[in-house]
Amino acid sequence: MPTQKLKLGIPKGSLQDATLALFERAGWRIFANGRSYFPTIDDVEIECMLVRAQEMARYVEHGALDAGLTGRDWVLENESDVEYVTSLTYSKQSRQTVKWVLAVPEDSPFQKPEDLAGKIIATELVEFTKRYFASKNIPVKVEFSWGATEVKPPTLADAIVEVTETGSSLRANRLRIIETLMESETQLIANKSAYADAWKRNKIDNISLMLNAAIAAQGRVGLMMNARKADLDSVTNVLPALNSPTISQLRDPEWVALNTILDESLVRDVIPKLKLAGATGIVEYPLSKVVL
Repeated sequence: MPTQKLKLGIPKGSLQDATLALFERAGWRIFANGRSYFPTIDDVEIECMLVRAQEMARYVEHGALDAGLTGRDWVLENESDVEYVTSLTYSKQSRQTVKWVLAVPEDSPFQKPEDLAGKIIATELVEFTKRYFASKNIPVKVEFSWGATEVKPPTLADAIVEVTETGSSLRANRLRIIETLMESETQLIANKSAYADAWKRNKIDNISLMLNAAIAAQGRVGLMMNARKADLDSVTNVLPALNSPTISQLRDPEWVALNTILDESLVRDVIPKLKLAGATGIVEYPLSKVVL
């Protein structure tokens, strides 16, 4: 019997490297080399294709792909009818959501969206922007921007709608934000017919589980230690655990072992406090996945 295949879209462009790294942490190695749009993957049940995030939702909706990763912003831009499987908060720079903002030159008189009536807005997010201004009954001309959108005001446009993670590029180009249109993050989406198929749904859900587990492990570490039962309350009070620590009885009835997970940034402060509270044999270890 031929192996069933899941057609999976990987976002090409700014999210590509972060996505491939996330899949590797989740347990899949995807090899994208040369100019091929069909990367290889070490899973015989998956066929990958590189697709621009801006187009991913359309291909998933129409069934050319069973599932794919793209931003919520591009699903809304295309008004695609797809299944939202899970949100994956990661991006090319950070693990934060991104924002689409309305920005104007620092020295412009515009203070709110209504001030832009009759003006030109440059953006890559054309249809969503048109709907946004229409919902507020503000007449504007929305023009598609092929890139370098930040440099267009005030000569080529009066304002822009642009995506930002930190706002640094906007500030560098002497722009100020006057409104946030939406927040967006990466989504694992699925074709509705594919998601109704039991085998494909199970495969997609397993991918979702492992990707989320890899994301949950980022910035966290595990700690193991031993403690006397008499010191147990003092030790556990120090731990800012993801959940209550796992406590196991050791061979010596007066001693227990503790295992817990915490943010890596806290370790330098927590370990000395654990030592003072009576913990011994403290071991820090890295995590690759945390299944919540």
